[in-house]
Amino acid sequence: MGWLHEFKEFAMKGNVVDMAVGIIIGAAFGKIVTSLVNAIVMPALGWIIGGVDFTELAVQLGIDSKTGEPVALQYGQFIQALIDFLIIAAAIFMALKGINKLKRPPAPPAAAPLPREEVLLTEIRDLLKQR
Repeated sequence: MGWLHEFKEFAMKGNVVDMAVGIIIGAAFGKIVTSLVNAIVMPALGWIIGGVDFTELAVQLGIDSKTGEPVALQYGQFIQALIDFLIIAAAIFMALKGINKLKRPPAPPAAAPLPREEVLLTEIRDLLKQR
């Protein structure tokens, strides 16, 4: 029974629960970004560069002697995954930058300038210290 109690304590720690929530939200966010890439970014990019569909890019190496199927290096899928990653990384960077900006405490108000008399007295004091 002791290990069950220890496991419950471990699972209910704040860090574990926060991590689980982060993973779930991250997975959902990943689906949103993937949809953005597949439905908006890639068609626009394909149109700009002349209708190239990255996922179809491949180099055929030959024919598999057992199955008769073509063997190909599908580098277009890698390019697609790389673009997905870059967009997701940029989106997360922007989200974290915004969150950190909200967390940052407001800058303290600038100190009011000293009255002219105090400035002159400070200068006189500093000159007397130099002697």
